[in-house]
Amino acid sequence: MIKKEFDVDTKLIEGAGGVFDVHVDRTPIWSKFKMGRFPEHREVLDKIRAVTANA
Repeated sequence: MIKKEFDVDTKLIEGAGGVFDVHVDRTPIWSKFKMGRFPEHREVLDKIRAVTANA
């Protein structure tokens, strides 16, 4: 989904303990720990759009 919409490659960095964070160029855009849940696909895409629109 991210590749198709933004034409960028993504990288999965495996962690432990249920960690799920999403970063764009080292800018955190989602943290499962802080939000208390996994994001919906649309939420991640919207946050990526917001970060890249301001770049």
